[in-house]
Amino acid sequence: MRKNELFIVLIRAHTGLGKFARLFTGYPYTHIAVSLDRSLTDFVSYSRRYHSFPFDAGFTHEYRDYYAFGHHRDVKVKVYRLCPDDAHAEAVRKFLARCESDPDEVFNLYAMITMPLLHGLPIRNAHNCMSFTAKVIELTGCVQLDKPYYRYSIPELDACLTGQPSFEGSLPRIRSAGYQTYMQRFEPVRYLRDLRRLTRTLNARLLRKKDAADFRDEI
Repeated sequence: MRKNELFIVLIRAHTGLGKFARLFTGYPYTHIAVSLDRSLTDFVSYSRRYHSFPFDAGFTHEYRDYYAFGHHRDVKVKVYRLCPDDAHAEAVRKFLARCESDPDEVFNLYAMITMPLLHGLPIRNAHNCMSFTAKVIELTGCVQLDKPYYRYSIPELDACLTGQPSFEGSLPRIRSAGYQTYMQRFEPVRYLRDLRRLTRTLNARLLRKKDAADFRDEI
C-alpha cells in the first residue's frame, strides 16, 4: 500500500435518475465519490443524505449498501488510485475537513441540473459530486486539469484519469450501521420545505457578485 493513496470511484447508480441518465447518454456511471479507505467501504461525496429525499444534500459519507440498496446485491464501479506527495495529500485533507465541518457548505443543485447546458455554475461554498471530486483530483497534483475543476462532468473526469492505476468491476453489498436511516421516507411537505431552503441559499449567493471569484479561489 502506498502512503497517501486515495481512490476516485465512479458508480453505476441504481436510482431511477441514474437509469434515465444512462439511457439518455449511453455512459454507465452516474455518480462519483472519493474514498480514503483501501477496503472501499466508506466514500465521501456531495450527494443526498437520504435515498428518497434529494433536497437534504451536501457533504456526506456513503457506504456500499447506499449504492447497492434494496434487492441489489452489488454495485458496478470504476476505481482510480492516486498517490499524492505529502504536501498535496495535506491539501486534500484540509479541503475534506473544511467540507465536512463548515455549516455553510451546501449542495450545488443548480450546477447539477444545468451542467449539460452551462458546463459548470460556480457558487460559493457549494458543490455537487462532480465539482467536489474534480477539486480533490486537482489538489492531489497527480492529474493536470485543463479547465476549471467545476466544469468537469463524470465522463470527462474518467478520461482525465485514464492511465492511472484502476479497477473496474462489481463491489458486493456490505451492511452499514446507517442504512435504515438512509432509507427512511419523509412526508411531501418536507420535500417542499427543504427545496425552498436550498434554493433560497443558492439564490442569495448567486446575487453576490464576488461569489464566483471566491469559489474559483477556494482550496
